[in-house]
Amino acid sequence: MTICIDDLLKLELFRSLPPERLQWVCDRAQEIALANGELLVREGDAGQGFFILSAGKIGVTRMSEGIDMPIGQHDAPAFFGEIQIITEDPVPVTLRAIESCRLHRVSCDDFLALLHECREFERLIFRAVQRRSEGLTSFIRQREKMAALGTLAAGLAHELNNPAAAVVRALQDVVPALIELQRMNMVTGQHQLDEAHVQQWLQARDAGYEIICHNRIEAIALNDREDKILDWLEDYGIDDAWKLAEPLAVGGIEINTLELLTDRWRDDTTEMRELGIRWLALSFDVLTLITSGLHGAQRMEALVKSMKSYSHLDRGVQQLVDIHDGLEDTLRLFAFKLKQGVEIRRQYDCQMPQILAYGSELNQVWTNLIDNAIDAIGEKGTISIATERLGDRVQVTITDSGSGIPDAVKLRIFEPFFTTKAIGKGTGLGLEMARRIVENRHRGSMTFTSIPGETIFTICIPIAQT
Repeated sequence: MTICIDDLLKLELFRSLPPERLQWVCDRAQEIALANGELLVREGDAGQGFFILSAGKIGVTRMSEGIDMPIGQHDAPAFFGEIQIITEDPVPVTLRAIESCRLHRVSCDDFLALLHECREFERLIFRAVQRRSEGLTSFIRQREKMAALGTLAAGLAHELNNPAAAVVRALQDVVPALIELQRMNMVTGQHQLDEAHVQQWLQARDAGYEIICHNRIEAIALNDREDKILDWLEDYGIDDAWKLAEPLAVGGIEINTLELLTDRWRDDTTEMRELGIRWLALSFDVLTLITSGLHGAQRMEALVKSMKSYSHLDRGVQQLVDIHDGLEDTLRLFAFKLKQGVEIRRQYDCQMPQILAYGSELNQVWTNLIDNAIDAIGEKGTISIATERLGDRVQVTITDSGSGIPDAVKLRIFEPFFTTKAIGKGTGLGLEMARRIVENRHRGSMTFTSIPGETIFTICIPIAQT
């Protein structure tokens, strides 16, 4: 069934056309009927023509992180499809019927003929293009910010997991250990040891504490020491020697020290024969647990501080910003993505002044550029970050050793919605948003050069905003 002129006139767009042109559209339009849930166009497809929706509703979705996200809908009467015909870009969204629909499709050639013939029709179309583009851009920019925040939140959760586990483990294990130490002290007190001998044990403990607190034993030396101590403990006749060997080795205990401390207890038939060794090992264990828990808590504090600094939650919108702090906060929050084969090289200008900037937005720039660099180099490579003061401006360069940006797409990488990533993996707004923040918000510049093995993004920002 062909569309009739009355259907077209329900849309302001067609009221500017003369009757003969309206009939021309009706004669050439191809009818399409869609059942509820039926697909019309899939994201990434080439433009298929200009669509006129005379009945029903069409849902508009876009892939984001593997999820088809609703971003709007077309309610009859409506038209769409003009952007892809004009730009010749792939369709940036998926269109699916959310109830039974009646549409008519005008071919690309027929639509362009109509567009060039009627000036008022052309004006209304371009106004619609602008309105749709602004709406889609605004939505996806917000999604881009939320996706970046989600990525950082996932990374923060990942990074917090290990130190949090260390704190929990320390608190769980340290309580029974402290109770056992108290029992040992009471047993030892009952034997009324002479002061000189007590001091020997305390000196060995204190020396071990110093070693543990400052982590002064390397892994290879630690393994060798542990093996030697294990052999000695077994010769001494301790059944669970393997439990004591590691903490004693961590505390830097030497065999001759053990010989000296236990000399008077070798022939003792009571608990005292092993008590001093167990007390020393357990003391080192407790300190190791507390130190590990403290390091975990400090790590969590540093991560929370980085996230707070990254988002500038406790400051005004525009403030004095330390570029290096922003870069380091971003790297710290991306630690979970930095594989073992990824090397970060820093060349920071120590004389770099603070700049007046929108700190949270500027950190979005570092997030996009560093995230892209990590993706570009894959499992192995180098990311170099350099800063320099150039007169009244500061310059930041972020270089990756990835495969580079193909020549065919270099002119388009800052275009909204253009991406070389697979559908659902990139919005095409990361670099566009970064450049907008640098150029529009900070009156700076953002440029790049790329060859295989070296892609360099250069950002220049005035020290003081005018």
